[in-house]
Amino acid sequence: MRKARVLFVSQEITPYLDETHIGKICRRLPQAIQERGKEIRTFMPKYGNINERRHQLHEVIRLSGMNIVINNADHPLIIKVASIPTARMQVYFIDNDDYFHRKSVLTDKATGKYFDDNDERTVFFNRGVIETVKKLGWAPDVIHCHGWFTGLTPLYIKKAFTEDPLFADTKIIFTIYEEEFTKALNKKIIDKAMIDGVTKKELKHLEDATYVNLMKLAIDHSDGISFGSEKINEELVKYAKKAGKPILEFKGEAEYADAYNEFYDLVLENSEVLAD
Repeated sequence: MRKARVLFVSQEITPYLDETHIGKICRRLPQAIQERGKEIRTFMPKYGNINERRHQLHEVIRLSGMNIVINNADHPLIIKVASIPTARMQVYFIDNDDYFHRKSVLTDKATGKYFDDNDERTVFFNRGVIETVKKLGWAPDVIHCHGWFTGLTPLYIKKAFTEDPLFADTKIIFTIYEEEFTKALNKKIIDKAMIDGVTKKELKHLEDATYVNLMKLAIDHSDGISFGSEKINEELVKYAKKAGKPILEFKGEAEYADAYNEFYDLVLENSEVLAD
């Protein structure tokens, strides 16, 4: 019996960006899960303010070269990778000149406002992760999404890729954090997020593409929900609990690794694949 495989899709990871709560968890949790006997892969966006030389990023030519079409425009997918030597862990980066070369993460440093194309950036990132995992031929048993920027992955896996043998039995866990965006995403996100297998009806939440509605979309298509911060939007807490899916409440630094490891096994309990 092979080890269970967990794919981490992360909005940000320390040490590649300034340290944040999400970044710390997304750095430490994959390592802890690997040490507990599961296989892991980890992805994040290659924001333009990541120092490629310092962190020794390099392009993976065999995974790059694909175009992702958004709003009738082709956007080349570039895949880079770096290692965290102390963790025996690799991080894959989703890159593109149009979306990730600006020297900032999600907001314009000069104005403090969210970028107008964050809707396209999140579509590109979520689709880019899935296409790259397909190229790797690595079938995840669990996909664990962290942060709102990963909010489209559950929908894509459950609707657009549900017939793909690589993802047919994949379970999705979505972690909601305290961090929210205040301005709704571009109203045209529904058209931009459409791919084969996804209907406008399934994107109905995004008719008003607020943070809360994007998270509701993620909850709808996930198999388990966790709360990654002590304080979570109350509307989302109620929505998640009403959905009737397994929920992992917030866990502190000393206990979250074991708690998540057990939570993965819980959502996999009907699967034949469990960690040795």
